Amino acid sequence: MKVISTNLGKPTKILWNGKKILTGIYKYPIYEPLYLDREDVKHDTVVDRKHHGGAYKACYLFSSDNYAHWKEKYPLMDWDWGMFGENLTLEGLEESKLKIGSIYRLGKALVQITQPREPCYKLGIRFNDQGILKQFIDHGHPGTYVRVLEPGKVLMGDSMELVEESENPLTVKAFYTLLFAKEKDKKVLKWAINNEAIPQSKREKLKKWA
Repeated sequence: MKVISTNLGKPTKILWNGKKILTGIYKYPIYEPLYLDREDVKHDTVVDRKHHGGAYKACYLFSSDNYAHWKEKYPLMDWDWGMFGENLTLEGLEESKLKIGSIYRLGKALVQITQPREPCYKLGIRFNDQGILKQFIDHGHPGTYVRVLEPGKVLMGDSMELVEESENPLTVKAFYTLLFAKEKDKKVLKWAINNEAIPQSKREKLKKWA
C-alpha cells in the first residue's frame, strides 16, 4: 500500500437542522508530511471528540481505488483527495485483507488497525446528499481508522507495510458488514467481541447480540 495524498481539514461552519456547527470533514491535500500523534493527526481539525479522534480513531485511511466509483456517481463534485474526510489516501488499501489488530509501519509511524468508518450526516453535507450514507454502507469500502502505537511522520509516497498480523481473523470488511447486518453472524460477532483492538465500549454494545 502506498500513500497517495496527505490531507488536513480546517474548521468549517455548516448549517444543520437550523443550527450552525463546526466540522473538520472538509479535508484537502497539503503536499506536506503529516505527523500521526497518539490521539489525532497534528494540526488537523477534530471538532466532535465523542465520535472522532482519540486512541482508537487517531487517523483515518481511505483507498484511492474507490474514487472512480464515487466520481461516476457524483460527476459534478469538485474532486480532490480527502473528499471522504480521510487524513491519508492510500493506493491498494483493501478492507477484506486488513485484519483488525494487525500492526503496520506507515511512514515513520507504527499503527494498528482498529475499526471501519461508520458514515454520519456530515458526509452527506460534504456531498450535498444525505443519500450517500446508504450508498456508502452498501458499497462496503469504508476505509479504516488506526491506533498510533509509535507517533511519526507520513509522507506522500510512503508505504504501509505489515509488521505483525493479528491472530484474530476479523477483517475490517467483515466487521463493517457485521455492524450494519440485521441478522448478526454469530461467528464474526464472537471474533469482534474478543478482539482487543476494538474499543471496549463498542465490544460491550455488541454483546447484546451474542
